[in-house]
Amino acid sequence: MNDLAGKWGIIIGGSSGLGLASAQKLASHGMNLIIIHRDRKSDMPRIQDDFTKISEQVQLKHFNVDALNKDKRNLLLDEIEEVCGKSSIYLCLHSIAKGNLKAIQKEGSGLNSDDFSLTIQAMGVNYYEWVMDLLQRDLFANPARTIAFTSEGSQRVHPYYAAVSAAKATLESISRSLALELASNGITSNCVMAGTTDTRAFRMIPNSDELEMWSKQRNPYNRLTTPDEVANAVYLLCRPEANWINGIILQVDGGEHLR
Repeated sequence: MNDLAGKWGIIIGGSSGLGLASAQKLASHGMNLIIIHRDRKSDMPRIQDDFTKISEQVQLKHFNVDALNKDKRNLLLDEIEEVCGKSSIYLCLHSIAKGNLKAIQKEGSGLNSDDFSLTIQAMGVNYYEWVMDLLQRDLFANPARTIAFTSEGSQRVHPYYAAVSAAKATLESISRSLALELASNGITSNCVMAGTTDTRAFRMIPNSDELEMWSKQRNPYNRLTTPDEVANAVYLLCRPEANWINGIILQVDGGEHLR
């Protein structure tokens, strides 16, 4: 059932992990996609294979550029407007995983204020910037969805995760404010909080093997969350039946948060 056929979605950070899984799910239901990603040349053959499969189902435009750079974002938005036209973007999904994973106390290389600033900007404030630029250029449809990926680290403490925790808490606060103030534009804003998921970003966390084991013990199903399960939640939030869901943090973890 292509219930999203003809709609356009932008995925910021859509070449791997939760962003790619969401792109694949949305494409299977007919949503045309613009995917913005930042990857090395050595990773492009795998990424191109994934994008080719998506383009066999829907219209796809993808850009390997820095989504955090304001000047490049403006150029991208010019191209997006040419491709889609005004009042056409139904979904903006923010899936950037870029931040500093350092201990607070570590001689010579502990977290500093610049580390916090970079991480909060990339994984928190950048969501706001994309949403507001799309709004100011009159690119959003009505109704429309904005969704960002958060994590349990916004509420719990993990070693090496202080900067990302601050970014995710910022992200959730921004999402709530967007939900309140953009409702008059027909735009909802929600966060999806995935359970522990085996992605490239997760493997970059120091001691991720220990975190994986602990997460399995906490989860009622004794396993990790999969990217496809998170993508299913993104799809559900894009359904017309989700028009009245606004300003929430949707936990998609099989009950991992319960203990």
